[in-house]
Amino acid sequence: MDNRWRQLADILVTYSARVKPGERVLIAMGEVESFPLTHALYDACIRAGAYPQVQFTSETLRHSLLVHGDAEQLNWAPELEAQGMAWADVYFGLRGAYNLHMHDDIPADRLALNQAAQGRISTLRWQQTRWCLVRVPNAAFAFQAGADEESIEAMFFAACLLDWDRESRRWKRWADQLNRGKTVRLVGRETDLSFSIEGRRWMVGDGTFNMPDGELATAPVTSTLHGHVTFEWPGVLGGRLMHGIRLAWEHGTLVHASAATNEAFLQRILATDAGASLLGEFAMGANPHVDRFCADILID
Repeated sequence: MDNRWRQLADILVTYSARVKPGERVLIAMGEVESFPLTHALYDACIRAGAYPQVQFTSETLRHSLLVHGDAEQLNWAPELEAQGMAWADVYFGLRGAYNLHMHDDIPADRLALNQAAQGRISTLRWQQTRWCLVRVPNAAFAFQAGADEESIEAMFFAACLLDWDRESRRWKRWADQLNRGKTVRLVGRETDLSFSIEGRRWMVGDGTFNMPDGELATAPVTSTLHGHVTFEWPGVLGGRLMHGIRLAWEHGTLVHASAATNEAFLQRILATDAGASLLGEFAMGANPHVDRFCADILID
């Protein structure tokens, strides 16, 4: 086994989740290429005195559900996954990438229905476990990032195998500076968006919940959103790429949403509930080793 997997597993166990003896750990192995990290993480948990269990997930299996399932099945939050969240003290989600065009033939309403079901499982994870999500590089990840596997793997390990305590302290100093501000205005190509952050705090993503990580984030005062934004890079959600997204708000209300591709899916997601059309987070990347767009919501 590549020793870098062992190094990363040790970081996840001792730093990210701070696994303690006697704790129950659920490792969700997404795609077969995630096995080396799964093995290293299982070993690290055992050495920490914990009780790890492994669950296998795959987007190929989900595709079968999306193609053949009826509405009730699409809206199904699997009981074993829910019970796993109730059982576990700690959850590691090892997310192997997959072909982003896999679900291109799936109608937007079917994707959105299943996305909502997955969201209910995610809510249990947030509520009931200490958790960390890891995007594990593989051939599909390299392809969507426009790089070869060796290069993307090198970027991944460089971005993960950091002195996280030191980086966390450095980024928290940056957050302290940002906390002095009251408003944000973004101006760029087909973009002029402003909002208040008065009374909000900047939070630091320092490898606790995601790996790789390195982010400074805050929550806009949603009623103050005004203007428009055009995204240079595509949005990715539920295995669906949305190019050319353009959004506009007037005094906190979303008044326009369009996309060059998969606009129907975008509209369906924004209509999921009352909060779906609000701008819930504004963030900036801080990890110097993440130096390319990867078409991945966990990294970009």
